[in-house]
Amino acid sequence: MLTSVISTTSAISSAAGAISMTTGIGLPEYGVLAVIGLILLLSAKEILSASSKWNRTLNTSLNMGIMPLLVAFVAIVVFKVAEIV
Repeated sequence: MLTSVISTTSAISSAAGAISMTTGIGLPEYGVLAVIGLILLLSAKEILSASSKWNRTLNTSLNMGIMPLLVAFVAIVVFKVAEIV
């Protein structure tokens, strides 16, 4: 029983090591999805701010989605510029 637990643990740790050794350094490949999401949320905020449904709660809710995506967008831009230079 103990040997099977040890062999399972060592197999899992060696598989995790292999995965981390092949993972590329940098931003995820799905940065385009973050940018599209940011554009959609900014568009929704602009459209809803002109409607009668606009209130403080809606503004706060949209900002909670926009701010992390904005940070990701800035990181993507900095990474791409650093990659070119």
